[in-house]
Amino acid sequence: MPYGPGMCRSIKTLREPYAEDVTEEDVRAAALQYVRKISGFRSPSARNAAAFDRAVDAVAAATLELLAEIQVGRPTREPA
Repeated sequence: MPYGPGMCRSIKTLREPYAEDVTEEDVRAAALQYVRKISGFRSPSARNAAAFDRAVDAVAAATLELLAEIQVGRPTREPA
């Protein structure tokens, strides 16, 4: 089995209205889950730990940027 015990197979949606008050811990947990999923490792070996940690940091940063920039809902129309 490629998944360790307690490893979630899905990443939760972090944008409103699905989630409110998303913390950096929530973002990091999702990033960690993503890296675990694509790497196939629950935790990396010592020789891969640095690359694993850098990947989690990069995914978390990209996630925070995405959440800050996405717009939810319909755009408002300007008067004609």
